[in-house]
Amino acid sequence: MTDARRVLGFLDIRGEFDPTLIWVLGSALLVSAIGQRRVLRRTQPWFALRFQLPTARDVDARLLLGAALFGIGWGWAGYCPGPAIAGLAVASREALWFVPAMVLGFWLHDRLVH
Repeated sequence: MTDARRVLGFLDIRGEFDPTLIWVLGSALLVSAIGQRRVLRRTQPWFALRFQLPTARDVDARLLLGAALFGIGWGWAGYCPGPAIAGLAVASREALWFVPAMVLGFWLHDRLVH
């Protein structure tokens, strides 16, 4: 996921489709599903008094807009936040442009919403 070309290739279903990213997504899903089952079997988390799970189930305009912006940004740049930060470690040119734009987006969101 730190190679933006692979991500863009995965999202390009009509052109040079690259299915290798499905292994990353599938293994992440498997690991998180196993981890969540194991954690939720506990009566209490290790570093808190109780579990604090989200209760909101609303799908509103803000959620849809945020999801759309995330998806557009991921498809346009080929990065999402975690791999972009990892891309800084190898001085990826794309990550060097993407991360400051992402931080600016965080800052703008904070100013406009809060």
